Order: sequence, then C-alpha cells, then structure tokens
Amino acid sequence: MRLADARVLLTGASGGIGRAAGAALQQAGAAVLGVGRAPAGSGPEAWLQADLTRPEGIAAVAAAAARWQANVVVMAAGVPAFGPLAEQSPTALRAAVETNLVAPMLLAQALLPQLLAQEKAQLVFVGSALGRIGLPGFSVYGASKGGLHVFAEALRRELAGGPVIVQTLGPRSTRTAFNGRAVDHYNTATGTAMDPPQRVADALVELIRSERAERFIGYPERLAVRLNGALGAGMDGAFTRHRRSLAAATLKPASKGQA
Repeated sequence: MRLADARVLLTGASGGIGRAAGAALQQAGAAVLGVGRAPAGSGPEAWLQADLTRPEGIAAVAAAAARWQANVVVMAAGVPAFGPLAEQSPTALRAAVETNLVAPMLLAQALLPQLLAQEKAQLVFVGSALGRIGLPGFSVYGASKGGLHVFAEALRRELAGGPVIVQTLGPRSTRTAFNGRAVDHYNTATGTAMDPPQRVADALVELIRSERAERFIGYPERLAVRLNGALGAGMDGAFTRHRRSLAAATLKPASKGQA
C-alpha cells in the first residue's frame, strides 16, 4: 500500500518503537491515530488513550478505528518479561500473555468488520525474533510473541483472497526503555546486537509498502529463525552462552519500564 493512502491505527504508540514508528509513518505520508495507555504526549497528533487489556479499551479502539476509517492497523503494544522462569511472578506472567497475545487477538477480532469493509487493508503485528527462537531468560516473553506469530500466520491464511493482508514484523532486541539493565547486561554478555528504534520503524514502513507476509530484522537473527525452525532441538547447544549468562544478568536491577 502507498503510505499516502494509509490511515494507520497504531497501538503502543507511546513506547520507544511506537514513537519511532508513528513518526516514520507520518513522514512517509500516512495519517496516524496513536493508541496508548498514557494521555497524549509526544507522538501522533491524533490520539486515543485506552487500555487494551480491558474490554472497554478494545471497544473504544474499535469505535475509533471506524471513525478514523483505518485501513492499516499496526499492533505494537507490549510489555517485557525477562529472567529465569522460577523468578517470574504469576502476575507478570499473566500480564505478558494478556498484553502481548490475548489483547491483539481480541482487538483483531473487534477490528475485522471495519477492515473487511475496506477496498484494501493491512493488519500488521509487531512480534519478535524471540517468538521464533526459544532463548534462555525469555521463556514467558517468547511464548507470548510466539503465540502472536502463529496467530498472525493462521489469520493470514484464513483471510487470504480477501481485502485484508496480514503481516508480521519481527524485530530483534531494540535499544529502548522496554529493556531494563538486566537485559542490557545479558545482551552485552552474549554479544547480542541492539538496534535503534528507527531501524524497526523503517522496516515497518517498508513492510507495509511491500505487502510481504513477514520480515525479521538483523543478522544473525534472521538466519537463527530459519535454522531454529528447521533444526529444532538440534539448535539447543547454540545457546549455552546465553544460559550461563542468564544468572549473572538477573543479579542486576529489574526491568525499568514497559512500552
């Protein structure tokens, strides 16, 4: 889709990736309605404050999408979850699954009538390379994003031949406040690269323009996604350094925030 023709509804618009994505989409010519839990701040001029983990939040966004005549929806809202499973609280575990997986599923369901009424529409899920690669320390987060990838894949096939194109963007670790000091320490210890949010935003713009099914960002993450899918348990030994680095990383202060 030409970005000049796009009326984008962007969730998670107040986060690091969300702010960069909103700016990049507007610069490319799209009209953007940002959605976030916080009141309007820096970001798109059109703004809706809503909590997507609550039924009234889903209903408010669906109604706003209809008024906005959205023909592109980008789901970028999410919360982090990092550390050994034994140290994850039940509350944090539920929050990750509710925000990263259940909320996008319910919102997609609520938005389908609006999107199917368009001559052409796109539904973009911002997942993660960790949704395709099971990495020590990210069992909960990876499960939430892995579920999102499978949901998007199945929905894409379900809606094939109609006006709605379903796409997935898979960033690797990104340098925003979404990651706390423990994740930064872990990434340093394991040699994991971190992209600036602008790289993710640029990839999102290109994905919408290309109408491709999915795109993963960064090397060797793109290769690891393919190998992990082909080799499965045969890849387990490749993450020994990550397992050993996990204990040291989690001695650092907990995550600083969410996006």
